[in-house]
Amino acid sequence: MSAAPTPSTAGAAINTADLYDERGDELASVSLQFQSLGGRSHFSGTVRTIRCFQDNALVKSTLATPGHGNVLVVDGGGSLGTALMGDMIAESAVANGWAGVVINGAIRDRAAIATLDLGVKALGSNPRKSAKAGAGEVDVDVEIDGVTIRPGATVWCDPDGILVER
Repeated sequence: MSAAPTPSTAGAAINTADLYDERGDELASVSLQFQSLGGRSHFSGTVRTIRCFQDNALVKSTLATPGHGNVLVVDGGGSLGTALMGDMIAESAVANGWAGVVINGAIRDRAAIATLDLGVKALGSNPRKSAKAGAGEVDVDVEIDGVTIRPGATVWCDPDGILVER
């Protein structure tokens, strides 16, 4: 068996199917069908998390900090009612060195985000803005589709899906 990819290989295009074949049940697979919407199809890194509902103030402020190749996982409760990230926030993520963003919810400005060197997985899009009150929690365990995602874990994403360290 070959050595498993590590966070240090975050820049490499790791195929989730191959990774699952190597590591199996060490990894949790998110079966919810996220869309790949960013300009980077394969991305991975250490997880940071946010739990919020139709309020993107914490997403904006977090992605404005140094990302160090991390992946921000946002549990927006699966809401498609408002967008939790648009092109300006995504541009900030790129400028600050984030590898990607996974949003259990909606984004907006899909066409612009598709041109950015950023991995983005989301449920869909909605042009409607979100609230900006700052409601939510940062760096807490979140659960998406029955998979618990903890800050500090590693996540791998590609067009096939999302794998998370257990």
